[in-house]
Amino acid sequence: MNLRMQATLLEDGRLHLNDGPIDLIVLAEGDRRSREFAFAAAIARFSTMLDELCAELPLLRSQSRSDATAPSGIVARHMHAASLSVADDKFITPMAAVAGAVADEILSRMLRAAPLRRAYVNNGGDIALYLSGDATLTIGVVDVPEAPSIFGVSALDASHSVGGVATSGWRGRSFSLGIADAVTALAANAAQADAAATLIANAVDLPGQAAIIRAPANEIDPQSDLGDRLVTRSVGALSENDVACALASGEDEARRLIGCGAIVAASLRLCGVTRVVGSLAARSPGAERRPASAGAMLHGLEERKWRRTFASL
Repeated sequence: MNLRMQATLLEDGRLHLNDGPIDLIVLAEGDRRSREFAFAAAIARFSTMLDELCAELPLLRSQSRSDATAPSGIVARHMHAASLSVADDKFITPMAAVAGAVADEILSRMLRAAPLRRAYVNNGGDIALYLSGDATLTIGVVDVPEAPSIFGVSALDASHSVGGVATSGWRGRSFSLGIADAVTALAANAAQADAAATLIANAVDLPGQAAIIRAPANEIDPQSDLGDRLVTRSVGALSENDVACALASGEDEARRLIGCGAIVAASLRLCGVTRVVGSLAARSPGAERRPASAGAMLHGLEERKWRRTFASL
């Protein structure tokens, strides 16, 4: 029995699950019996998840390579596959997909347990989601993760085939090799969105720029999967040209990931400027198309796209 785990039904009907560093908010919409079965399945699966991941940490902190030993756990294998699917020749470890993979696994167990109209698992802003019929989910967009204020929203429905939303950046809870305030990626599942957001955020960068302070990751956290790679600690004043150059690099990476089918769209934010790549094209005949204007530079409240996210009921 896992005595660390906490499971609490919130006043709004959502489920809160916590075990050490993993903190989830879970929504399940359906009839009363379906909700009960879905939440029971989520709790049962969550109870062993942290221990399973800890058992394979050395492998999960190693660079993702096709010739590397594959992990054995279900979530660990999902992390490994998601990171490999976006890696190309870039450095990434399965840990880049951990939050999304955990959310995906909990959601999949819920959907196996009961028929639901709408569901999501929010793991610190990395969200696995399910929409059926005419169900929608509004994704709130905020400007700065540590002092969130909404500057835009985007409504998803089943026709978009988006099953995961994830955000990465140097201001977030994980280290970043780049300088993006945040990158939000939309993909078929949360693990793939998580890994892709990490690589795009790493690509938004200005190597050698004196205004950027970096430090070896393992000097800040000896257990970091990034080893002695330099991670961003602060970003000073940048010129408009600097911002444009850094975002252009990130856009190139986002386009690569869209081209290989890893993501649907991405929003890149740096110093108050946003670039959006890809589109939320409706997949069903007659459904509304929501273009994202690849390469467009947007500002302020006009952006109405994706950044550091939460799911709004």
